[in-house]
Amino acid sequence: MPTAADNLFRALADPTRRAIFERLTRDGEQTVHALTARAGVSQPMVSKHLSALRRARLVRPRRCGRETHYHARPEALAPLVDWIAHYSDFWQDKFDRLGELLERMDK
Repeated sequence: MPTAADNLFRALADPTRRAIFERLTRDGEQTVHALTARAGVSQPMVSKHLSALRRARLVRPRRCGRETHYHARPEALAPLVDWIAHYSDFWQDKFDRLGELLERMDK
């Protein structure tokens, strides 16, 4: 069964979905129509991408009459930030050890 992190990574793996998420983050809430106009893909494809972003909790829809507006939820990136922090710590430790080894070799 996919975890929230799996859905997040899967959603962000697609460049069109990343672009939609980035656009919503940068420009604020937008309708499906507005997103379609700038996405370079059809409205049904934008809707599919938004569905994947919703599953990953990266966007939230808001109905207003006949239109659906979407806004980004950047806080949903927390599992990605945690994952990167873990590997950042891992590599920082490796680089520190390498530095110590090189210093000992210079003596």
